Amino acid sequence: MSVEDFRQKIKEDLFAEWEMVYEGKYYGTLKSELQRIWNDGKIPMLDIDVKGAVHVQQQYQNNSLSLFIEPPSVDELKKRLESRGTETPETISTRVSKAKYELSFKTHFNHSIVNDDLEKACAETENIIKTFLGW
Repeated sequence: MSVEDFRQKIKEDLFAEWEMVYEGKYYGTLKSELQRIWNDGKIPMLDIDVKGAVHVQQQYQNNSLSLFIEPPSVDELKKRLESRGTETPETISTRVSKAKYELSFKTHFNHSIVNDDLEKACAETENIIKTFLGW
């Protein structure tokens, strides 16, 4: 949708969450889309930033589950990014700074999962989701 349409929908409070991630680049989740998915008997799954997740959690307290996936430490995150060989020192610095900021939000989530051992983190995530869904 156009920036103008997006801004109008913000004014009309039609988003469950939204953010201008980069100058002039908006991202968001329409409340109507969440409702459409629920009406179809399905479960919406969102991969959104921490502020968006907090907004969704506040609006849908009884109908949402929020998971915060965190690195074992900021130092370990930096090592992982460096070992990829795909990031510049500047992007690594930016991502590490953002991670430090995002970690301050983890107490606002229903669960926090430390991604130290991928298999263990996946199993823990699966168990939390199954419990939430009553499976």
